[in-house]
This record gives sequence, structure tokens and C-alpha cells, in this order.
Amino acid sequence: MPSLSIIGAGRLGRTLGRLARDAGYTVVDVLCRDAVHARDAAGFIGAGRAVSQLTQLAPAELYLLAVPDAAIADTAHALAEVGVLPAGALVFHASGAGEASLLAPLAECGVRIGSLHPAFSFAEPARAVTGFGGTLCALEGEESVCSELERLAEALGGRPFRLAPGGKAAYHAALSMASNYLVTLNALALQVAAGAGIDAAVASQLVGGLMRQTLDNTLALGPAAALTGPIVRGDAGTVARHLTAIGDALCADAYRAMGRATLRLAGERLDEAAREKLAGLLAPRAG
Repeated sequence: MPSLSIIGAGRLGRTLGRLARDAGYTVVDVLCRDAVHARDAAGFIGAGRAVSQLTQLAPAELYLLAVPDAAIADTAHALAEVGVLPAGALVFHASGAGEASLLAPLAECGVRIGSLHPAFSFAEPARAVTGFGGTLCALEGEESVCSELERLAEALGGRPFRLAPGGKAAYHAALSMASNYLVTLNALALQVAAGAGIDAAVASQLVGGLMRQTLDNTLALGPAAALTGPIVRGDAGTVARHLTAIGDALCADAYRAMGRATLRLAGERLDEAAREKLAGLLAPRAG
């Protein structure tokens, strides 16, 4: 099995390092800026030499750059300057938003570059190790790089897929909308529910239960078939009453923006007269 070194052994680095070791990969070095953290990370992984300087890195076939996104480019520059990586080695980062091009200085040194982003929350490494199986992993890079990262992802228990060239930003935007905005939507719905005098605990169950049921329907049927409610019915009167009842300007703006997107999703299920009336109600506020 190939050899792997981990640069930046935080929660993600520790988890993938442990999974790689369990899959038979040889973990060579585990690098953290702090020697104590490096030793702790190597202990969790169960393999690897704890180091704290880039100059200490020994040759390996694969290098996982698991530093924070903002530090990827600087770390790549530093690695290129110290010149410790063997030509032909593969360095990859695990950023969801950043492209493989962040590692460009290493490519100029004859090192292959790529990215492997697991769509998974690494909140606690011990739990992450047991729950990682089946995780979708987005791959980016040249054909030979993606082939090698594909084998690694499968060995870790993941399900790899490849992104189109230049597709990283759209990929990450989709994940952010699906995850972060769902949380925000829940908060806004609860805020509006409070205006109806609903007890907070009841509102949480009411809104959360409907969101869960709707998500299940959407995943089973697809968004268009799962869509219900006043907009797809062309019920402009109800939409107008909603906007009157929503006192907070930010909530109302969010309602209008999501309403316009819902209007587009409704497609041919609406006649033109209903579409025009709803479009007028849901238009952005002037000023």
C-alpha cells in the first residue's frame, strides 16, 4: 500500500490518517506546528512519526495538506521553498471551497497536485472514524491524480466522484446552500411562528417536523413533485397575507426571495395570470 504523510493533523487530518492506517496505508509523518499536538495526533492515528517542522518531512508517496483553508497556499509556498518533497509525489488538500490550484507552487517543483473533499462533519475524530463509511468525496485534479485519490477514498470507506474542471466553487456553494441555509430557514420560520403566539417548544416541533417530512418527500420524489403550498397553487391572496403578517423586514425579504425561486420551480403548473400576480407580490422591495 502507498505511504502517506499528514500535514496539519487536526480533526480531519486525524480522522483520515486513522482510516488510512486501518486500510493498510503506511503513515510516515504526522506534522503539527506544536510538537505536543503532533505526538497526540500520531497517538490517535496509531502510526507515524510526530514532527513539527516542514524540513523534517521524510519522503512519502502521498501528502495530505489538512491545514485551514486560509493557510493552504502559504503552506504550499513554504513546502516548495524547503524542497523536501520527492518529485512525482502527490500532494492534495481537503478544502471544500479551494481548488487544487492553491498548490500550484508545488506543481512547479514536479509534484502532482489535487484535492479530495469529504462531504462530512469532522466534529470529533473518534466518532468521525466510525461514521465515515459511505461518505461522498469530491475529487479534483488531472486524470492520474484523480485515479489515485479515487483509490484512497475507496480505501477509507468513502464514495468518490469527480468534479468538472473549475467546478469547485459551484460545488461548495451547493453544499453551503443545502446545509447553512437550511439552518437559517429554520431560524426564520421559528421567528415568524413566534408572531403567532406559538410556544417556542411547540414551534420547534411544528416547524422541525414539517421540514423533516418535506425533505424526505423532496429526496424521494424530487423537488418539483414534492412542491406544495400557496405559490404552486397560484394563491396570491394567501401570499399577500403572509407578507402582511411577517413584521421583520429581513424575514419578509427572505420570503420574497425564496418565493421567486419557488415560482420558477412551479413552472407550468401555474397559468400566466397567476404567475404575474405572484411575481408582483414577490418582487424585491424598492430601495
